[in-house]
Amino acid sequence: MTDAAALPGQPRGGVISGQAGPRAHCVLAPNPSAMTLDGTNTWIVAEPDSDLAVVIDPGPLDDSHLRAVIAATERAGRRVALTLLTHGHPDHAEGAARFAELTRTPVRALDPALRLGGEGLGVGDVVTTGGLELRVVPTPGHTADSLSFHLPADGAVLTGDTVLGRGTTVVAHPDGRLGDYLDSLRELRSLTVDDGVSRILPGHGPVLDDAQGAIDFYLAHRAKRLAQVETAVEAGHRTASEVVAHVYADVDRSLWPAAELSVRAQLDYLREHGLISRGRGPAR
Repeated sequence: MTDAAALPGQPRGGVISGQAGPRAHCVLAPNPSAMTLDGTNTWIVAEPDSDLAVVIDPGPLDDSHLRAVIAATERAGRRVALTLLTHGHPDHAEGAARFAELTRTPVRALDPALRLGGEGLGVGDVVTTGGLELRVVPTPGHTADSLSFHLPADGAVLTGDTVLGRGTTVVAHPDGRLGDYLDSLRELRSLTVDDGVSRILPGHGPVLDDAQGAIDFYLAHRAKRLAQVETAVEAGHRTASEVVAHVYADVDRSLWPAAELSVRAQLDYLREHGLISRGRGPAR
């Protein structure tokens, strides 16, 4: 879900698959693409001395991957007790129903349509399965139902597609909204200032060991793109595709359809804030 494969200045590092701290282990789904980077990161999270684990984002409907997640959990002497979803895009959530069937566990999500045999997730919720503490952080913007999960004991936050290990995230218009997304980035940044978060465990790409640097990069990148879109409109580019070709010339053309979603979200934001008139700019 990225609109740029690798942009200069973005902090990067860490593992893609395997142990990523005392409480988090990544199993990489075999679904690499321009949009999913190396594939979807399925996270197994557990207290070191617990026999229960929480799985975040089972990933696509791929039985071999789902069984690999279960096997990795069992090799650590644990069983899956709960499944959580960061959002409903298929590369994160399509396999959830089958995974619930294989593990006989509930699935919790913000969107009621994605829940299976369990309650939902919302502001202020804390997951405590097996003594684990995972704080639910609503982070809409990429999608309306996007959530992040703060893991205080590891100084980490699991961000789904809100922050990626490489590149930047599409604001998936019309479900995703740029104003919400910017607020979510600021909320995540506050975790790095007030709550000791130093690492990002993303839904795609490697772990980021400089959480604040990564989020500051995202905020600066969004401000730059927004200014570029505004300038493109003022220069007379009349369709969203024209704006994409002008503003996203540095991005692989295979990602331009995704970039167009972000452009439409940016145009809505500019109109809502009176930075371009509702009668001007590209047609929807």
